[in-house]
Amino acid sequence: MIEVLRQVSGDSRAQLVLHPPRALDARQFVQLFAALAGLMLFTAILGWLAGNVLAPAFALLHCFLVGVALRAVWRSGERREEIRVGPDCVEVIPAAGSSPTFHAHPYWVRVVVEKERVLLVSSGRRVEVGSFLAPVERRELAVTLEGLLAASNGCNR
Repeated sequence: MIEVLRQVSGDSRAQLVLHPPRALDARQFVQLFAALAGLMLFTAILGWLAGNVLAPAFALLHCFLVGVALRAVWRSGERREEIRVGPDCVEVIPAAGSSPTFHAHPYWVRVVVEKERVLLVSSGRRVEVGSFLAPVERRELAVTLEGLLAASNGCNR
């Protein structure tokens, strides 16, 4: 998901905040886990009634592993990237609170799209942006960045 935040209307300063797409919100993730755990418990009870005394233990272990996997998927969706474009600098900040990994004057920055990757290039330095976005969103990001770069230095690229 691409959020465009403008600081002042009419100003050429802008900030893009990129988030990976999520299909479920937190409540739906909990409901998914509860449904999966319920099905595992039901299957374990059927197995126990059929004579498999270890079925409940394996169901608990499986439930734990599915919970860990779902938690990891949820945590990977919390990634974010910030791209700040102003009249005097372009910055790429990979995570909130960290230092910029890319810093250059917008006049010298180019947007390069190669094989579904969006790169910001300046003076031999390259940084990929939006790697966790869908291909359609990456194309939209490239168009948005080109427009912001053109607006920030007062010329049409």
